[in-house]
Amino acid sequence: MSFQITIEPLGQAVAVRDGQTVLDACLRAGVWLPHACGHGVCGTCKVQVLEGECEHNESSSFALMDFERDEGKILACCATASTDIVVEADIDEDPDAQFLPLEDYRAELVEARMLTPTIRGLWLKPDRPVSFQAGQYVMLQVPGVEGERAFSIANSPDEALIELHIRRVPEGRATGWLHDTLQVGQTLHFTAPSGRFFVRKSAGLPLIFVAGGSGLSSPKSMILDLLAEGSTLPITLVQGARNEGELYFRELFEQLAQKHPNFNYVPALSDLPADTGWSGARGYAHEALKARFEGDFRGHQAYLCGPPPMIEGCIATLMQGRLFERDIYTEKFFTAADAANAAPRSPLFRKL
Repeated sequence: MSFQITIEPLGQAVAVRDGQTVLDACLRAGVWLPHACGHGVCGTCKVQVLEGECEHNESSSFALMDFERDEGKILACCATASTDIVVEADIDEDPDAQFLPLEDYRAELVEARMLTPTIRGLWLKPDRPVSFQAGQYVMLQVPGVEGERAFSIANSPDEALIELHIRRVPEGRATGWLHDTLQVGQTLHFTAPSGRFFVRKSAGLPLIFVAGGSGLSSPKSMILDLLAEGSTLPITLVQGARNEGELYFRELFEQLAQKHPNFNYVPALSDLPADTGWSGARGYAHEALKARFEGDFRGHQAYLCGPPPMIEGCIATLMQGRLFERDIYTEKFFTAADAANAAPRSPLFRKL
């Protein structure tokens, strides 16, 4: 049995199979709905049902409270339609968004190597080309682990292989398997593309990227894509790491900076002895960012990828330098374990 979902204010209708979630049906039809965790935890995919009936299924009572259920709200990532339904979603028009349908892929691991002591690079050959916007991510199935895991795509959209940077999470079953068990020649399955983290090219503004740890993956994809297209916009990448051993792909970015006059690379190391012969920036990423632009970020766009403390520090620095929320973009992932923690939003930035 199948039903129809009509999404307002788009007025677009998509088919949904029996047992298929509202979110999955929309994404596979190329209709984007706001979402993040996919587990009914974060509440990002909350929509209003205007007509019809739904089952809430595993929706968290924290993310969707009882009074909201009574008002007809659902979490699209968990809810399934019991009849034809009409939903109203908070969808912003974005001229740079490509509405690409979510698809399933099978891929062979053709290369794997350690990029840092804690980050393993994986290069996957998919069974067919993957369409995505630079900055988006895949949802990867890890054998023996319940639920998919989100990993940003590190290659540009015109490359054949899918490149992932996997940071080992202490006691993490998924990243532990991807580091210790996965070998070249094995097959993995994933869905793609996911996310709304992409460059707003139509704005025509100079671009700032700040990356920390495996958060380098999205900016790497975005910068390679921009340069491949021949963008002449000023592009700056600030890459933060504790030491040189964790500063990966440094040679690539230095070569790009030599080849492209509009690209500037700023590596910053935060945990070095004073007598170390490092000639680059010292301190945290947000400190290097402030020094590079002398504390004035007006007329720019910023894209931040990395651990929450880095993102918080960068947001504060950018806002102090007169760059505000409409021109600051971040990517955050949630897991099912977040249900137990339910971290509060940043007081600085409502998008977090």
